[in-house]
Amino acid sequence: MSSTGGGRKPKPSGRRRAEGDEPNGEGGPDDALVLIAAAATELAKLAQRHKFEVLDHLLAMTRLEADEQLRARSRRKLS
Repeated sequence: MSSTGGGRKPKPSGRRRAEGDEPNGEGGPDDALVLIAAAATELAKLAQRHKFEVLDHLLAMTRLEADEQLRARSRRKLS
């Protein structure tokens, strides 16, 4: 029998990223919030089409929260 793991997992470095410390390029927290907001919008449209009212409401709340988090992050960056 062979194992599917293939070795040891790397140990975490112990260094934690500061809240405002974003990696260069794509994939930072702002990009994640934009993606979440867009996905929530598309999923809400699907929920509306199929008359899933509770899901539509929850997805609208998700979109609002993602937008608010993005605004809060941009306000902190301006300070």
